[in-house]
Amino acid sequence: MPLPAQTAPNQPPLLVDYNLLATDIALTEGIKREGADWHMPALYLLGAQLGSADVQALAEQANRHTPELATHDRFGNRIDVIEFHPAWHSLLSLLRASGMQALPWQQPRAGVYVARAAGFFLHAQVDAGSLCPVTMSFAAIPLMQQEPALFATLKDKLFSKLHDQRDLPIADKSAILLGMGMTEKQGGSDLRTNQTTARAFARTGRGEAYFLNGHKWFFSAPMCDAHLVLARAEAGLSAFFVPRWRPDHSKNTVLIQRLKDKLGNRSNASSEVEFHDAFGIMIGVEGRGIQTLVEMANTTRLDCIIASSALMRQGLVQAIHHAKHRMAFGRLLADQPLMENSLADLALESEAATLLMLRLARSFDEAELPLERTWRRILTPAAKFWICKRALAFTGECMEVLGGNGYVESAPLARVYREAPVNSIWEG
Repeated sequence: MPLPAQTAPNQPPLLVDYNLLATDIALTEGIKREGADWHMPALYLLGAQLGSADVQALAEQANRHTPELATHDRFGNRIDVIEFHPAWHSLLSLLRASGMQALPWQQPRAGVYVARAAGFFLHAQVDAGSLCPVTMSFAAIPLMQQEPALFATLKDKLFSKLHDQRDLPIADKSAILLGMGMTEKQGGSDLRTNQTTARAFARTGRGEAYFLNGHKWFFSAPMCDAHLVLARAEAGLSAFFVPRWRPDHSKNTVLIQRLKDKLGNRSNASSEVEFHDAFGIMIGVEGRGIQTLVEMANTTRLDCIIASSALMRQGLVQAIHHAKHRMAFGRLLADQPLMENSLADLALESEAATLLMLRLARSFDEAELPLERTWRRILTPAAKFWICKRALAFTGECMEVLGGNGYVESAPLARVYREAPVNSIWEG
């Protein structure tokens, strides 16, 4: 005879179907204080959507069924396609619908960077991998706006609130994403050692076509429709716009060698690539490629701060939820004095990170003011260092609250913990 069904005693229920914004007082008050309360209705809807069991399941599926590389089709043609689980595309659709790749330009008004930071913070509590192509696209827009002719062909597709997963030339797509490719085998942060070369097709200089030869050791989100790449032209390191497809609609020769087997960020694909006369368009001033891309890097650092703050928040929420439902030594964990102290310390640090990232986002909103511009320049790297570094120890402490229940891959804290190091490493 079959054994009767049993309910596991003293085990907390799953934390699903809750509103990520409505349950976060520090975030809601910070949004209002920093001037983005006009976006609150949309954020409340987003918070409920992201806290739903369905979206939580999408994040789990996208990380469990990781991207796969197909270099050739069955006829032997080179295709360099990344195959994703449908959950990945659903998450990207949610990100684009909430404007995470372009909100300041979709709805330009006071407080829009704060509004976008709050939305990004909510998304980052669910899945960090899908944020990668979105943050790079977001950071690339101000840079591409300095190239009027090229940007005119990209603007509507970058601003679109739709996700277009088709692998087609940019001209044939309704929405696109942009990535980055800077680091090489012989040097990570030391970009001056880059060896990839760029040879002019005909004329030289800004806006002209080049052929790129070389490699990139970390090519972020290779399924993006184009990448901003550093290569060495006659005048030195320069920046190039390198699409997946050439203007004649043939596949560009950006050859994916393999996908990185990463500690975390597993829902997203990172790769190693080689350029074999890959087509690219020079952007910015020749010989000043690093300077051209530095502002893009600073913007992605803001998103690193937001995402690490979100990992801390998600770790805290999971720890509190567990402590409120788990009995130990005759009372709930949350009522044990030492646990109360631990949770209070975690809550204070999480709130501080949330408030700092919102205040920093306001400095991006008010960059026309000299004091805010200086504040942004100084605090962005400082906040990235502190918050991203603290996220590692913080998420580990949250895992300790759950004990063995937190140390298994079927629990969300395992994924949060594996995500924590990436923001300290990315962008230096």
